[in-house]
Amino acid sequence: MILEDLNAKIGKEKAYENVTGKHTLHDVSNQNREMICNFAVENNMTVMSTQFQHKTIHKGTWISPELTTVNQIDHINTNKKKTVQDVRTLRGLNCDSDHFVIKTIIKQRLITMPRRNIENSQKWNLDNIRNPLKLRQYRQKIHEKLLQKMEQADVNHERENIKSVVLESAEETIKTREKYICNEWWDEECRAAVSRKNITRKKCLQKRTRANQEQYMQVRKEANKICKEKKKQWLNNRIKQVEEAHKQNETKFFKDIQTFQNDRSPPYLIVKMKMVY
Repeated sequence: MILEDLNAKIGKEKAYENVTGKHTLHDVSNQNREMICNFAVENNMTVMSTQFQHKTIHKGTWISPELTTVNQIDHINTNKKKTVQDVRTLRGLNCDSDHFVIKTIIKQRLITMPRRNIENSQKWNLDNIRNPLKLRQYRQKIHEKLLQKMEQADVNHERENIKSVVLESAEETIKTREKYICNEWWDEECRAAVSRKNITRKKCLQKRTRANQEQYMQVRKEANKICKEKKKQWLNNRIKQVEEAHKQNETKFFKDIQTFQNDRSPPYLIVKMKMVY
């Protein structure tokens, strides 16, 4: 499956009707349409974004800055036609771009594997484990609790006793790590500004007037300014904290530096999903 923005307007000509559908926004194609259709024919693929019947407002993927022209130029190609159940545009989601979000419903039969309960998994504070004082307290707690437990004849019961002692001692001394917050600078003021921007954008899409467009551009500018200032302020404070950590503890300094690096997204295993891009 290929998701692409090739600025290709696919018309209703019959030259490539074997790889395109009849539910397209345009009647006449542009030059890029020939490129995407030739690619689809050579690789035995189908342009799925023209296969499903929807309202006209749910076909367009790009809107001009003056909000007067809407084109369908983002497309999805796949060589497994039966796996794609629907493709349409979501105008309500605001990604702060002149392109709309496209939702694709895919149904794929995959091999299921047992997964552990992620919600109940605990991540222990490794800094406390590296601390000799905390580690000594942890060992002392285990020793005291094991003395209070009665020895069991059954091996399984004895194992459960040891497991409960270890976990209880870890909760009291080592403790769990705090939940990582991705955007610490995000607060109620940012949320309110973005909410106002989304409401104004919906109003602008429903009634395309110059007044609504100017109002949306003004609210959008204010929301982006608030978010940038909040992020800049948080970043300056974080840099000061890293500098202080460098003066006190070099190990913590390198750990704080890692927080400025982008995290890799984990792989997903989904049987039926709604995909947007």
